[in-house]
Amino acid sequence: MFQLLCFGKLKEPHYRAAAAEYTKRLQGLCRLSVRELEPAYLPQNPSDKEIRAALDKEGALLLRAVPAGATLCALCVEGAALPTEEFANRVQEFDTRGTLVFAIGSSHGLSDAVKQAAAWRLSLSPMTFPHELAQVVLLEQIYRAQMLAAGRSYHK
Repeated sequence: MFQLLCFGKLKEPHYRAAAAEYTKRLQGLCRLSVRELEPAYLPQNPSDKEIRAALDKEGALLLRAVPAGATLCALCVEGAALPTEEFANRVQEFDTRGTLVFAIGSSHGLSDAVKQAAAWRLSLSPMTFPHELAQVVLLEQIYRAQMLAAGRSYHK
């Protein structure tokens, strides 16, 4: 079972369509749920202190949403960037243990508490992406990993 915990909704139609397509493709390959969490309010030009407070609030909300016994993977810049095959192997390794929860932060990332609680820290790229695009890329990589695990081809 895979669960994505994401802050914010997919607002743009093209992101919603892409996420829906990969979610549909994953049906029959694995169990998947996507839960959108409400990001903490921040003013237009937040101070570092306001950002830290918002991240702490979001982190507490996210950690409460992780099911008991699940393995948490934090998507963050400090995480390991893996080739697809290694990502697929890692996903299968964690999936055999039960629920694997992927945490995607808000526009300011994830709190230190979430990163510390994570059994795995993953970076999709050294580049920065909007959280909406990160969700689509992650869904595509989970789909690719499931296809590889099933011994089915998926174009490169």
